[in-house]
Amino acid sequence: MFLIDGGKAPRGRHGWLRRIETLDPVRDHQQIHRITAGFEFPWDYTRALEFALFRTYCVPSISELLKRTGEFENRPQKRYDDTSLLMAELLEHGYDSPRGKESLRVVNRMHGKYEISNDDMRYVLSTFVYEPLDWIERYGWRPLHPHERLAAFHFYREVGVRMGIRDIPDDFQEFHRFKAAYERLHFRNTPEVHAVGVYTRDLFCSWFPAAVRPAVSVGVTAMLDPMMLSAFGFRAAPSWMRPVADRALAVRARALRHFPPRRTSVIAVDPGNRTYPGYPSGYRPSELGAEPLTRP
Repeated sequence: MFLIDGGKAPRGRHGWLRRIETLDPVRDHQQIHRITAGFEFPWDYTRALEFALFRTYCVPSISELLKRTGEFENRPQKRYDDTSLLMAELLEHGYDSPRGKESLRVVNRMHGKYEISNDDMRYVLSTFVYEPLDWIERYGWRPLHPHERLAAFHFYREVGVRMGIRDIPDDFQEFHRFKAAYERLHFRNTPEVHAVGVYTRDLFCSWFPAAVRPAVSVGVTAMLDPMMLSAFGFRAAPSWMRPVADRALAVRARALRHFPPRRTSVIAVDPGNRTYPGYPSGYRPSELGAEPLTRP
């Protein structure tokens, strides 16, 4: 991994924030974004990326491709794990590190199998920038520093360039406007969007005991905004459920303010992934996205 000032963790609950204030959001965007995602808000960042991917399935051309490949019908957990771990590799090690370059080769190999429009690729990239920022602003234990917001933009813009995505705006606000306009133009209910939405909601539910899965399903629906509900064709959750979820996350945020600063990044350590047990120990990024592995 690339180190941050020799790898030493700062003192005090806001020690990482003080470190961020000393860094340049353009030149040091990889360092800043690793602090945000791996040290300060790893749980929030992971949840936000889950909903970011969920959001992209509201675009019919994206869901039609996923439905046609059978990836979400037959291997939803594997596809989720592949995407999550590949993004984590880039965050933890940097996109130009050996593991980062290896991860990008896997991403490009996976996408190269299909005809995907440049605009759809740009849109998916935009959700990786803005959905985590919006989530953390709502539910994070502290507000984001402006450097963190800009660093996220510059990080994913550089990732997009290395993926061969064209015409990525070089301005934070312009890229955000592109995202909003794309959603207004393309979010639409189709049979494929509904089907992939159901597969994804069922995947989230599968992580919990069977007895509580119906409640989890409603809870997931409660976290979706009206545009997503309409595109997926989901019935809205009871009106009281979203405020309850928001209050629970607010309580969690207040509690986290009293925790000590995290001394090691955990963004690339996901014990919840079912496809690659013990990852990253014993695995290379090149093994992600391939056919399911059989290990002793």
